[in-house]
Amino acid sequence: MSFKAPELRTVNVTRYVTPLREGGSLPAIAEADDGFLYVLKFRGAGQGVKALIAELVAGEIARMIGLRVPEIVFAGLDEAFGRTEPDEEIQDLLKASVGKNLALHYLSGAITFDPVVTTVDAKLASQIVWLDCLVTNVDRTVRNTNMLMWHNELWVIDHGAALYFHHSWENFDEQAKRPFVQVKDHVLLPNATELDAVDATNRSILDPQSIRSIVSLIPDEWLIEDSTPGSVDEKRQVYTQFLETRLNNSQIFVKEAKHAREALI
Repeated sequence: MSFKAPELRTVNVTRYVTPLREGGSLPAIAEADDGFLYVLKFRGAGQGVKALIAELVAGEIARMIGLRVPEIVFAGLDEAFGRTEPDEEIQDLLKASVGKNLALHYLSGAITFDPVVTTVDAKLASQIVWLDCLVTNVDRTVRNTNMLMWHNELWVIDHGAALYFHHSWENFDEQAKRPFVQVKDHVLLPNATELDAVDATNRSILDPQSIRSIVSLIPDEWLIEDSTPGSVDEKRQVYTQFLETRLNNSQIFVKEAKHAREALI
């Protein structure tokens, strides 16, 4: 089967519907020119473009290994868009986010995943734990599961806190080989009994071509806006090398996850 590189559509935001006041990033539900509603993540919020890069890269890796992720699109925001917004905080956010943002298809009617109500099977739990260990996603805990139930299926969302190495990446190669100790707090860790099998499968899927194709999706303008020193090509190469190194040393984070799970039971 021939390799098919991931592609993202681009939409233009036409209507700001309502803010989702979660944390400091103020994502919003917005309507686009294709007629669909999206959860819009703003480049002018919180961690800025780094959060969007993490959302994009981790989300598309999740999709590539077979997890359900709402469609991710680039969302254009015109400079005139926020002029009629009465809330000054939101108006400032819109002004700071002119240009290319990121959005996820809004899953209307979805409910937050509750581990007390829904049991996740071992393979799926292992897939999600493995993903979060790979991309160092600290934000999938009992307190904030960042998963939704939609049409009786589990969907993973909100990966903006992943890839935290890029907030200080001078020693990114060393960071790529570290265990993910925060896995001890992962909401699905108790069910993740198939980590070795999942590791073997996912490493066969995420070959260098796959990783490069996902990293290539990062818009140049986000990498230019990011204050980290280096050219666009150099920054893109850092993301690629970090993920490839982490994959090549996946036994380190798998071992850590298995030990953390043993400590729970």
